[in-house]
Amino acid sequence: MKVRIAYIEEPPFYWTADDGSVTGADIELAEVVLRAIGVTEIEYHPTSFDALLPGVQAGRWDMNVPIFVTAERAQHVAFSAPVWAIGDGFLVQAGNPKALTSYAAVAARGDARLGCVAAQVQIDSARSAGVRDAQIVVFKDQPDAVAALLAGQIDAYASTAIGNRVVAGANEGVAAVEHERGAGAAVPVGAFSFGRNNDALVQAVNGKLREYLGSADHRERMAKYGFTRAEIDGVVEGGGA
Repeated sequence: MKVRIAYIEEPPFYWTADDGSVTGADIELAEVVLRAIGVTEIEYHPTSFDALLPGVQAGRWDMNVPIFVTAERAQHVAFSAPVWAIGDGFLVQAGNPKALTSYAAVAARGDARLGCVAAQVQIDSARSAGVRDAQIVVFKDQPDAVAALLAGQIDAYASTAIGNRVVAGANEGVAAVEHERGAGAAVPVGAFSFGRNNDALVQAVNGKLREYLGSADHRERMAKYGFTRAEIDGVVEGGGA
């Protein structure tokens, strides 16, 4: 049985390594789950973020790597059980010269430029907080946005808090700023997505995910990529093992 998976370049979740192999926390999770349900061949398809959902809908591949679950996206694809719970954050220039700690802080500074990846949820989050379209610079992927930040073309890059921590750890010129959440605010969750007519694969993946998520093996594998209990416990009933 072969399964085709689409992915983008966004460490620590998924990326193409220097040797050409596909790696990352969510890639490793997919490998474990798919092998356990009898998949013998996994074929990876690199793409852009804005092509993920249309591609799986059209059957160009069978499933997508995990992305944030939203009501709008769920109208078009079938999501698996959630695999992580992660809040937003900024990647900023070292020292955070414009003191950008939230979307509201960006909105309050007319000269602040915020980088986002096309079609990602951070664009809507920024707009909801009052960030104007003229302040938002849209990029194809994470590497392009980080390069623009390092070059001083933008003041902050909005992405996941964990992703920003990993990038900041590898680049001295930038720092990660995690957004504060209000009391009781839900943490956004991410999941694999599939074509809505692929119910057999969805159910098989979900069966293994419910068994595996939160296990010692799962936590150990995710820890290699910077995941902590915070990112895992939010999707594991009772906090997991």
